[in-house]
Order: sequence, then structure tokens, then C-alpha cells
Amino acid sequence: MNAKPSTAAPAPPSSVPRPIRTAASLILLRESDRGMEVLLLRRAEKADDQNSGASVFPGGVVDTHDRSLHLMCKGLDDLAASTRLGISDGGLDYYAAAVRECFEEAGILFASDSEDRLVELDGLPPGRLEAMRHAAEQGTDALLAMCEAQGWLLAMDRLAYFSHWLTPPGMPRRFDTRFFIAQMPSAQDVRPDGREIVAHMWLKPAEAVDPARGLKLMNVTRRTLEQLAAFDSAEHCMTHARALTGIPLNMPRLADGPAGRRAVNIDEAAYQEIGRLDPEGRGDARYALEAGLATQLSPRIRRVAGDAQSPHSYFVSGDGGQWALIDPAPLGSAQAGAAPGPVRWLLSTAARTDESAAALEHLRSSSWPDATVLWPEPGETLDLSGATLRVLHSGAAIDGAQARQFLLAEERFLFTGAAGTPAVHTNDETEWIAPASGFIVRRIG
Repeated sequence: MNAKPSTAAPAPPSSVPRPIRTAASLILLRESDRGMEVLLLRRAEKADDQNSGASVFPGGVVDTHDRSLHLMCKGLDDLAASTRLGISDGGLDYYAAAVRECFEEAGILFASDSEDRLVELDGLPPGRLEAMRHAAEQGTDALLAMCEAQGWLLAMDRLAYFSHWLTPPGMPRRFDTRFFIAQMPSAQDVRPDGREIVAHMWLKPAEAVDPARGLKLMNVTRRTLEQLAAFDSAEHCMTHARALTGIPLNMPRLADGPAGRRAVNIDEAAYQEIGRLDPEGRGDARYALEAGLATQLSPRIRRVAGDAQSPHSYFVSGDGGQWALIDPAPLGSAQAGAAPGPVRWLLSTAARTDESAAALEHLRSSSWPDATVLWPEPGETLDLSGATLRVLHSGAAIDGAQARQFLLAEERFLFTGAAGTPAVHTNDETEWIAPASGFIVRRIG
């Protein structure tokens, strides 16, 4: 097992923060003989566009003039919309932008007539409909004038708030996007604008994410489609959406790994570690830990990933440049090659038995002959020349011998070991948990 560098040399973060633009998107559903289908629009191919050629939901940037559409909104005011989105004000801007963008890109308009019926655009002469749409595309004021002339109100009560996504740090363009969901109005047809949108399709969500179909899908689109695939009908999905409370912010993070750089979502095991190691979004943290991979978790801590048969090993140091090695792997050469400095102490989270003691002594003599093997008892404290390791009970024992965990006090970092469980120590002294395998995680609670 050879020690490998955790990443290539990181790119320096930009000194100018990337602006984050607010946006809104509208997911349209319909029932068909095949079941529930969702509308996807294919964006035009454009240079320097991270979404070029992608299949997307209708949507776009919230315009500063969208607030003027409040006058024409039905079924929701700004206070209720803002409360629903968890912001102080301006919530109705997002709903208005979602409706406006859907009309501009797909020709679908969520508007009600004087009898509270969704407007039937298919009954209009084609020339008149195109003229209305062209006028609306000229700006929010034109859409407002069009609705006033027709006696229509924008039907915000037909939309349900569904999700909230923020583009990962490090992307060329970042969007803070609210996603809404609605059922396709009857007596309306999808008409792509032919400029921003060049094609459309109605697909079952599972079909859309099938690799055989070959659609270019952004991470947020794919994840949303996977979520929609769990519903057997549009009505079921809408009922679910209207009952949602406390919708969280989803902000993926870019990371590297065997399949190349990709977005890592908040429910993936690597997410919290990536956020700690790469908050700027350089993309040089990892979403997979190959055996022997060396990762600098902090100036005081370096991890060497274990394989299926052995736990991770952790080098821990104070200010003196001498290191303690917690849980060296049976093949100590991998850790020796990754050592950031002289190893003075060898420690184990395992219970001390004749077998474990002999194994650790063998590693010392073969790989770190100048180191000292220590078996401190829970309750003791080790001084690592400027850093403090507290020895804690792990809650596990073998033949009466107590396994242990180590808490690096200065960083509130708990090394749980193979026998330990993160739930044993959840007090305020611990902020991060370093497990025997997998990624470090932030303590909850």
C-alpha cells in the first residue's frame, strides 16, 4: 500500500468573490397514459456557457422589475411568499420570475381569467399569441400591460415551493435558485422560444435520468428528477410539495476523485469534509478515499486512508514538529512514506491485548525504531509538545481490556478508532469526529 498525495497542487482562490444571482425555476408535470411526465427544455449551444446544451426546467434570473408583477399576482402576497421561502421580503419576486420565465422560454402562462380559470392560450389565433409572447419578452412591464389588457391575473396559487439550490463555490457562474412545481395547464402547448430554448420533451423522470437517453443534465436537474421518480402521479407529487416545511438549502461542493471532478451533494458522506478542506471551491478535496491516500486535515493532522482490512491512520502533532501516529496500519511502510515529520509516539485505539501489543511493537521495530509505544489509560492526558491528546473511553472492551479514543483538545478533534463509535462522546469538547474509516464529520448537537 503506497502513500499517495491527496490532490494535485490547488489552484489559488480568486481574490474577487463570484457574484451570486437569484433565480427561479418552474418544474411542470402532467399525467399521460404512461404515467407522470415532466417537461424538459433543451438549451441552445453557446460558448462559455456552463449549461450549454443541457436539458433543464424552465427558469432564469429574478429581474429587478419582477416586483412590479406583484400587482397582478393572485392567491399569494409578498408576506406569505416570503414566509414560505424563509426570507424577510421579496419572496413573491421568485414566484413572479418563475411564471415569467416559463412563459418566455416555453410559452406556458400561469394566469387566471375573471372566473378564476387558467387561461386557454390554444384558443387564441396563432398570430395574436405570438404577438403577446413577443411583447412579454420585451420586459416585465410589457407582461404586466398584457395581463391588464386581457383581464388576467398571474396564478401564483397554482405553484408549490419545492426546493432551494445554490451553485457550488468555484463555478464560473453561481445562482441561488428557488424551484417551484406545478401541473401543466390544459389547453396550452409548449412552444420553445427558438433562441434560448431549441427543443422540448415530456419524459417520465426515470427515463430522463437513464444514461441510455444521453441527456446532458446538470447536477440539480438530475437530483430533482431522481426525487420526482418516487411519485406515481402528478397529484401525489403536488400534495407532497404543498405539505413540505423547512425546505433546506442544497449547496453541492466540487471535489476530485477516480471519475474526475464532480459536484458532491449534501447527503453524501464526503460533503462535510470537503467543506472543511476546501470552502473556496477549488475542487481539490476528495469524494473517494483510496487506500494509502494521504490527506492534510489541518496543520496538526494528516490522515493516511486504510484499506478494507485496516482503519485509517492519523499523524497528530503539536508545535514541536514531532508526531504521534494513531492506529498505524499492519503494513507500516505506507505510513512511513507519508509521515510529515519524525514519529515519536505510537498509539492505538484498540484494547491492549497480548496480540495487539505485539503487533504494535513489531511495527515500531520495523518502521519507527526511534518511537515509543504508549498504551495510556482513559482519563490520562498526553502532551505532544504544544498539543494535548486526552484519552477517553470508547465504550468497547475485549476480555476486560478497555479500548480508547483520543481527543485533540486544541482542535476539538475526536479520533474514534475501529472499536469506537461517534455517539460515545458528544459533549461540547468535540467539534469534528475522525472515524476509523470514511470521512471526517462535524458533530451534531
